[in-house]
Amino acid sequence: MTQSAPSVDWAALREAARAAMSRAYAPYSGYPVGVAALVDDGRTVTGCNVENASYGIGLCAECGLVSQLQNSGGGRLTHFTCVDGKGDILVPCGRCRQLLYEFGGPDLLLETPAGILPLERMLPQAFGPEHLAK
Repeated sequence: MTQSAPSVDWAALREAARAAMSRAYAPYSGYPVGVAALVDDGRTVTGCNVENASYGIGLCAECGLVSQLQNSGGGRLTHFTCVDGKGDILVPCGRCRQLLYEFGGPDLLLETPAGILPLERMLPQAFGPEHLAK
């Protein structure tokens, strides 16, 4: 069940992610990552990974994206892409899929090497805020 979004310019979103990736701080892993997403009000938010000498507490690009989302007025993520240092499409790690679920939900569309997929396909049976309200 691959979904597409013809009104979304995925190439432009990928270019925004590549621009963010170019600002990544990854001196330890040498693995820069950039992300970009559309928000339900039409904004584009971006993020890049930021490492530090204490490897375990580096920030994934998705952390920066969500911080920018909240700092610029909040809203819901609707479309998301992630690129590596070569600018190629990359899928978010499990931790970051959970973060995306919090701010985009199961219908958030992700660009993946396999095509455009809803987050519910990438994070099946996800735990989210609705479970804490029960």
